[in-house]
Amino acid sequence: MMNRKIIFTGLIILIFSQICNAQNFRISGRIADGITKEPLSDALIHVKETGAYTLSDIDGNYSLSVKSGTHILSATYIGYIQKDIRIQANKDLIVNFEMESNNQLGEVIISGSNMGERVKSTQMGIEKLSATEIRRMPALMGEVDIIKAIQLLPGVQATSEGGSGFSVRGGSSDQNLILLDNTTIYNPSHLMGFFSVFNNDVLSGLSLYKGDIPLKHGGRLSSLLDVQTKTDSPKRIQGSGGIGLISSRLMVEGPVGESTSWLIGGRRSYADLFLKLSADENLRSSSIYFYDLNVKLTHRLSNKDRLELNGYFGVDKFGADVGMFSYGNGAASLTWGHIYSEKLLSRISLNLTKYNYGLSSRMEGMEADWKSGITDWMLRLDFNQPINDLWNLNYGTNHTLHNFQPGIVTMPGRMVDLQMEENKAMEHSIYLANEQKFSERFSAKYGIRYSIFQNIGAATVFHYDDNYEEAGSTVYPSGRIYNTYTVAEPRVGFVYNLTNTSSLKVNYSHNAQYIQLANNSASGSPLDIWFSASPNIKPQHVDMFSAGYFHNLNDNAFETSVEVYYKDLKNVIDFAEHSNLLLNDKLDGEIRTGTGKAYGIEFMVRKNTGKLTGFANYTLSRSERTIPEINQGKTYLAPFDKTHTANIVANYELSKKCSISAIFIYATGNPTTYPTGRFEINGEYFPIYSGRNEDRRPDYHRLDLSFNFIPRPNTQKRWKGEWNVSLFNVYGKKNAWMITLNQDRDTGRPYAEMIYLFGIVPSITYNVKF
Repeated sequence: MMNRKIIFTGLIILIFSQICNAQNFRISGRIADGITKEPLSDALIHVKETGAYTLSDIDGNYSLSVKSGTHILSATYIGYIQKDIRIQANKDLIVNFEMESNNQLGEVIISGSNMGERVKSTQMGIEKLSATEIRRMPALMGEVDIIKAIQLLPGVQATSEGGSGFSVRGGSSDQNLILLDNTTIYNPSHLMGFFSVFNNDVLSGLSLYKGDIPLKHGGRLSSLLDVQTKTDSPKRIQGSGGIGLISSRLMVEGPVGESTSWLIGGRRSYADLFLKLSADENLRSSSIYFYDLNVKLTHRLSNKDRLELNGYFGVDKFGADVGMFSYGNGAASLTWGHIYSEKLLSRISLNLTKYNYGLSSRMEGMEADWKSGITDWMLRLDFNQPINDLWNLNYGTNHTLHNFQPGIVTMPGRMVDLQMEENKAMEHSIYLANEQKFSERFSAKYGIRYSIFQNIGAATVFHYDDNYEEAGSTVYPSGRIYNTYTVAEPRVGFVYNLTNTSSLKVNYSHNAQYIQLANNSASGSPLDIWFSASPNIKPQHVDMFSAGYFHNLNDNAFETSVEVYYKDLKNVIDFAEHSNLLLNDKLDGEIRTGTGKAYGIEFMVRKNTGKLTGFANYTLSRSERTIPEINQGKTYLAPFDKTHTANIVANYELSKKCSISAIFIYATGNPTTYPTGRFEINGEYFPIYSGRNEDRRPDYHRLDLSFNFIPRPNTQKRWKGEWNVSLFNVYGKKNAWMITLNQDRDTGRPYAEMIYLFGIVPSITYNVKF
């Protein structure tokens, strides 16, 4: 009897909910630039009468439900005039918006995220920068760099002076997933980190997710950096470029008929050309340069089908008579976007990424070539199904084949070359997410990602005892799956809108990571080796809790936020003292695992409109590790712990022709280990070190300035030029890049010596659009 009542009650609730929803209609459509027809992602569409809202996806598509009656739909996007459309909702409708640029208004509006999005969105810990905002920042050596830009965001720190590595909320640089058009980039640096692989001319913008990673992505503990190239459909051939002191770039795009568009962009540094003018013969024979190429082809098969082919290829070379060092990234993706109906959309993509590096020696009697790298093949299927306010579903699956090549060394004249065993692994995942609006004030997002990681033969797995001494091995044949890990990764978030301009958010996420870098230095290098989880190395896990208050002021001209977070890490990886990481087939024996935690608070203020724009932020944080075999089991600071970090970015428009920009950075020095004493044996002195990371390098601070000059801002000609003059490190602060310990030959007394990279670095660049 009781079961019948429960069933009957459930049916009544189901029927009642359907009746209540019977007068709701689905409104969907596409948001695009009115001239170029470029889709506008993350545009805000809201119903003025009810406050209901949604954001457009990467293809500019949106969908939301409204009650029967007359409504005004409003679409807003940074840099465009707000557009309102009156609708009569008595059936499901398709309403498209073609937005008009507001460049003629004279007021500067500059932000990577849509105004109001940070308050209303259920997403938390997300930072966005537009290509325009990045372009206005002072640049090292005149080259605009998105990695340097995100290092200025709250909770993000540079791992070394001038480098492209970054730490998010106390994590290591390999805990960041970096995507270019949904394809993994394993090394985002050029010229050992002074530049990044991202050419700002071909980009539409970026999104950085600090822990609260969307469920369709995974495999990293700390963050997702999602970089997207331009998706516009130009009506004619157009382009942009720039000539700097050490590098130049050019991007050209155009249409092929009415349904196809193309884009190609390239960069090349030319420091090596100046070396050839040197009076020193050794310098004349040296080379140091990079080049890269971006290509994109977009074809609209129909109003419901779109194909995209993206490609990236980049190479760095450093050479002299004695040898050559090189490394490079390659990435390609083919994506098909399809609209089944206004309530079901899909994106299916095949991605390839390849990172490799090589080192060659031409010294007499020591000729050798060393090659290493990693290659991934990935298949992704992503679906979005917005049904109503209670069910906005995202689901899909992805499958990746990893191929790790730790190293091959060939030596002329030797019968047998040294070749590390190639490792293969498969990574699979399936996910289901829902975004649910309970009321006009309260919304939630929740879901789960189920990931599987499998090691594949051929492989030799070494076994170790409790003292990490080798205790035999097992050989697995080719193609055999000899180890499997599975992890359920739930994620949930809530937002409560206190008013139309303020909200409270809380979030929980569980992430797992199966591949990581073998790196025992804080600054990192292109020779770092990627390796995977195995029978000896368990996947890393993190449980992250975060909460925040978001408040916009003065009609969204100012955005403010305060976020707190706590990360509980398991199976975190570090390396034994004096470990051997290169060309070591027993790398598992050098690894030590334990637990960790990171916590902090982040303050952010951003000004979006007016002549003065920019942002300021401050982060107070701590990151620790506890590993039984390291530091005598005592807790120690993680390598990228920084107690205090503050950043100020300001842009001021003096006139239509002139603007100035400034950046100020302050950060606590990285943890390090210094000697605390010494002992003598037969006249030789040897240092006695403190516990791991008990000391710190000197604090870091720097001021950068730039001046932009547009000779003819109102010209109707297609050729529009701009001059940029930048000063990096204006007051010449000698920030430590490396600290070495030496010993005086006469007295035997030890002393420390600091190595720094940059004094004052001026640069001048001529940028052009046509």
